[in-house]
Amino acid sequence: MIGYRNRVAGLLAALCLIAVAACTAQYRNHGYVPPAEDLQKLVVGVDTRATVDDVIGAPSASGLLSDGDYYYVRSRMREYGPRRPQVVDRKVVAISFNPDDTIRNIETFGLQDGMVVPLTRRVTDSSVLGNGLLRQIFGNFGNIDPSTLFQ
Repeated sequence: MIGYRNRVAGLLAALCLIAVAACTAQYRNHGYVPPAEDLQKLVVGVDTRATVDDVIGAPSASGLLSDGDYYYVRSRMREYGPRRPQVVDRKVVAISFNPDDTIRNIETFGLQDGMVVPLTRRVTDSSVLGNGLLRQIFGNFGNIDPSTLFQ
């Protein structure tokens, strides 16, 4: 009887340990933001796009055009058990350029500077709503124009 109790107690302790370990927060880091020391090496109005590429590297995201601004983004996500991942930290460094490819401005934004952007789904209405597959197939038989078959 004592052996049975020890097994149950050991199994219960193992289950509690697994449950506690499963509920610890997991952190994931995404992206890259250059350190402040590297950003201080850049001089606004003097350095060019090529200098930025040499000093801190090309970003993973740039402006919409091929000659667009540079954006460096780093996010830290927290996952806690079965809950949805939550962004706990985000940093964005934006480097804008003049038409002659010299640096116009270097800006740093944090999560507190951001605004929520609501995403909308744009859905095209379909005329087949409420029609089953067979109704769509047989509904086309009456739309055939015999004069166009032999042209």
